[in-house]
Amino acid sequence: MASGKRKEMALLAARAGRYREYAPPPTLRRHFSRLWSHALHNGPPAIVPDGYCDLLWIDGRLVVAGPDRTAAFPVIQPGATVIGARFAPGAAAPWLKTPLSALVGCSVPLADIGRKDTAEFEARLADCPDPSAEMALFGRLLEGTARDAEEPARDAAMIFAAADGRHPASGLLDRLSMSERQLRRRCHHHFGYGAKTLERIRRFQRFLDLCRKSGTMPLASLALEAGFADQSHMTREVGELSTLTPAVIFDRLGMRERGD
Repeated sequence: MASGKRKEMALLAARAGRYREYAPPPTLRRHFSRLWSHALHNGPPAIVPDGYCDLLWIDGRLVVAGPDRTAAFPVIQPGATVIGARFAPGAAAPWLKTPLSALVGCSVPLADIGRKDTAEFEARLADCPDPSAEMALFGRLLEGTARDAEEPARDAAMIFAAADGRHPASGLLDRLSMSERQLRRRCHHHFGYGAKTLERIRRFQRFLDLCRKSGTMPLASLALEAGFADQSHMTREVGELSTLTPAVIFDRLGMRERGD
């Protein structure tokens, strides 16, 4: 577990180096919402929960980073470049043939999940001369596997969209012809936790987006705009999910936008 000092020093992942996102090609868009690369050089990253699961190429291995409930503080060497693909909502469990409830808070080698092509993919990626070539090959390998991958779960995508749009997922019960128990089971299978936790995490992500864009908006206004009951509610939730205060996050993300 990370020490208190390490948590205080940790930077939000987007500030811990050079982070870039890319729209996936059309052949991957059903299964992956983003491709990304992250060259780390500014200190230890704090990975905060976002409701997603990612496939990573890191330290010569393909690794599945399961959904998080709270901030994670991975030990990654300065100068390392991580390449990733973020699964679209409802796509990870069918692609991995694993319920995401088994991967919460975990980073698991893809080989341990049982994909037979993992060793071949890792060998090919290891032969790339630089991160740019790795990124290009990583995308091509995913395109090859996507042709035979199961279709993402449409009901899971609807649940995620409801949580992301400030509409309680419980309101989908009639539209999806589900009981509360079925909704809970589907959420745990596709997101790793229940609908209420997913809603908390996506509200936290709205707060982060507002911090990047809001300029000098007061914290109390940020709280209401993000969907918290009040500033105290925001402070409690942000602290539980990130170990940081809203003011610290606002300052760090604001520095990024100012190019500091």
